[in-house]
Amino acid sequence: MNNTINKSNQTPLPGEGYELVYQKPTLMNDVPMHYCPGCSHGVVHKLVAEVIEEMGMADKTIGVSPVGCAVFAYKYIDIDWQEAAHGRAPAVATAIKRLWPDRLVFTYQGDGDMACIGTAEAIHALNRGEHIAMIFINNAIYGMTGGQMAPTTLLGQKTATCPYGRRADLHGYPLNITDLASRLEGTCYVTRQSVESVPSIRKAKAAIRKAFENSMSGKGSSLVEIVSTCNSGWKLSPAKANEWMKEHMFEKYVKGDLKDTTV
Repeated sequence: MNNTINKSNQTPLPGEGYELVYQKPTLMNDVPMHYCPGCSHGVVHKLVAEVIEEMGMADKTIGVSPVGCAVFAYKYIDIDWQEAAHGRAPAVATAIKRLWPDRLVFTYQGDGDMACIGTAEAIHALNRGEHIAMIFINNAIYGMTGGQMAPTTLLGQKTATCPYGRRADLHGYPLNITDLASRLEGTCYVTRQSVESVPSIRKAKAAIRKAFENSMSGKGSSLVEIVSTCNSGWKLSPAKANEWMKEHMFEKYVKGDLKDTTV
């Protein structure tokens, strides 16, 4: 869909008086999304598609999507995709990038996938400095399977499996895997962003672009965390979920670059 603005008070002739200000990324397929209204995944998908298109890498990009809310990412972005078992995306991406070093290879993972069942694959791929980019969607809950507590669930946060709130003595502390990644020698770029506002979306897009460029330049592993909402799992409206995220999530998961060895 093309949104246009009229620069004149008069009705223009066909093809005159209009300036294109936005259009749907050409790599986004025209299919209905399965994500809940207000979910951050759709925005991040759009940014990924835009960056790949702007880099001219549409025919040389391979995305790896494991199990989770984004399991159907291949339906929405028109690039080559490889499905991975739950948590195994970094291992699959490692093999692809080593076999085809001229390809742009990235993983797209949720917090349950990267910070729980796939912790070993994520940490070791990052530590090895594999030339891949990892996009990490952190909404502090298992969104797809019913809203259970995730490793990233905040202390005091209520979920289906900790209905009275997460307790450190019972459930342990939230796992901040992005902070861990910043301390690994194989990582060249580690950042944490969000997509709840236009300025945040612009910063997130720049971060994804930088991570993808690092992958192609062979500088090491890049991790882009997107602090996100899950309004259905949190049982909040999209607007209230954004407010809750800004009030609680940003305090624990502080936004900004944690590591950048490329500057």
